[in-house]
Amino acid sequence: MIAAGLLAVFLVNLPALAQSPCDRRDSVIDLLEQKYREAPVAAGVTHQGSLVEVLTDEKSGTWTIIVTSPQGTTCLIFSGEGWRRLHQLAEEPEA
Repeated sequence: MIAAGLLAVFLVNLPALAQSPCDRRDSVIDLLEQKYREAPVAAGVTHQGSLVEVLTDEKSGTWTIIVTSPQGTTCLIFSGEGWRRLHQLAEEPEA
């Protein structure tokens, strides 16, 4: 459910992707780690093959959503404050 919401937000804001700061994934991750102490906490792959990641610093509550294209370019999509971890609402499916 949350993943579908994130995907919907991403698709609605595709024009923002063209204007977002972009670089190599390792450079973006290093910058967010050093400047904001954010680390990846969730990830998923879109139908187009892009990797969507959420990075947070749970102490400060900052968060960032990045997308890495299949070609390897990573762009900052959204960032903000007030990140809260939600309790799992449904049971995880058994593998």
